[in-house]
Amino acid sequence: MNNDLSVGIVIFPGSNCDRDTISAISSLGANPVVLDYRLRSLPVLDRVILPGGFSYGDYLRSGALAAAAPIMDAVEKAAADGMPVLGICNGFQILCERGLLPGALLPNPGGEFICQWQTVRVASESPLFTGLDQGRVLRLPIAHHEGSYRVTQGQLAELFERGQVFLQYSDPEGQLHGLANPNGSVANIAGVKNHNVVGLMPHPERAMAPYLGSRDGADFLASWLGMGETVVC
Repeated sequence: MNNDLSVGIVIFPGSNCDRDTISAISSLGANPVVLDYRLRSLPVLDRVILPGGFSYGDYLRSGALAAAAPIMDAVEKAAADGMPVLGICNGFQILCERGLLPGALLPNPGGEFICQWQTVRVASESPLFTGLDQGRVLRLPIAHHEGSYRVTQGQLAELFERGQVFLQYSDPEGQLHGLANPNGSVANIAGVKNHNVVGLMPHPERAMAPYLGSRDGADFLASWLGMGETVVC
């Protein structure tokens, strides 16, 4: 437990996963700090999360309007100064729209909203995630309409060369193939990183205990908080 660790959670109009995220962070012993989208500066924090939801009703494109919200100038500055920033689902979309992460999230093939449990494989290790080993398979829920990750072929090669591909959709054995890819993302990509900025489409905050279907989300967030694996009851 580390109650001295302050984690800012940004709430935009239309955010709807902020309460789950606050609960998840609290259960791991950190101190969640609610951040209104109209803020132009951040309080003293150790980390920032952009949670899931449908910011601004997903008008224009998912995350496009939130990327221009006043607080994003402060988030971008904090990221440039080295603060760890995590974008979950809509938060991932916002980070891509802002240019803090490469690529774009496009509508799922067929235009369907996908809501299901999904396994993902850790594609590369990161000093931001204590004890989250390459090759580990996590069982996490996904819930999105625009989750198909796309980059150009040139950008894709660079992502792999630089170790920026973080999570990939896989089967429970960690194998990558088309049937394990729920939304047509290029190279089965479910999450990417850019130094201290990380984005992923799955929702770790919804997988915090066995009675919820999985506790892999607790391990994921505890790892990001620098706590290693943590059992959450």
